[in-house]
Amino acid sequence: MSASTNLVPIGGIRQPVQGRHHILSVLVENKAGVLARVALLFSRRGFNIYSLAVAPTDDERFSRITMVVDVETAPLEQITKQLHKLVNVLKISEIDPAEAVEVECMLVTVVAEGGSRSRVLELVELFRGQVLDVSTDRLTLMFSLAPSALDDVEALLGEFGIVEVQRSGRIALAKLPKPMRRAARRGKVS
Repeated sequence: MSASTNLVPIGGIRQPVQGRHHILSVLVENKAGVLARVALLFSRRGFNIYSLAVAPTDDERFSRITMVVDVETAPLEQITKQLHKLVNVLKISEIDPAEAVEVECMLVTVVAEGGSRSRVLELVELFRGQVLDVSTDRLTLMFSLAPSALDDVEALLGEFGIVEVQRSGRIALAKLPKPMRRAARRGKVS
C-alpha cells in the first residue's frame, strides 16, 4: 500500500475520507497464490487498497478477503469487473459502510511506568481490551473494536507513548435486518 493522500489526519491518526472508500467481501477458493493474484491485479491497475484481511470461512475450501478499497483511484465497477476475471474468485459483495458491522483488531505495546500504568489499565477496561503481556515499564494490549473506536483508543494511548502497534485491517458483515415494530406494522406512528 502506498502512502495515500486520501487519508485525513484526525487526532494524529490518518483516517479514510468518508465516501471515497468501499468495503468489498470477496469469496475465493482457498488455494495457494490467490491472494497474490488479487494483490497483483490491484498493483498492475494502480488501485489502492486501504485495508485488507483474509481468513478461511467455515468451509475450508473457501476464504474470504475483506478489502476496503479507494474508489478515487478507480471506479468500484471497474474494480469488481477486474476481480471477477480472476479464476479463483467466486463471489464479490459490496458492503455499504452505513449498513455494516465492522471490526478491527489492534495489538499495541505502550509505555506504562509508575502512575501511568493505572491510567492505561483504566483505558483497557473502558474499551474492553485485554492485557496480553507485562513488563516493568510496558504493557502489550489487544483491542477488538469498530475502526473509529480503535482510532480513538490509539490516540488516547499515544499520550502514554506507543512503542509498537499492529492493526489487522477491517473485517465486516452486512447488518442483519431488524424486525418491524408492531405499531409500524399496523400503520400507527409512535
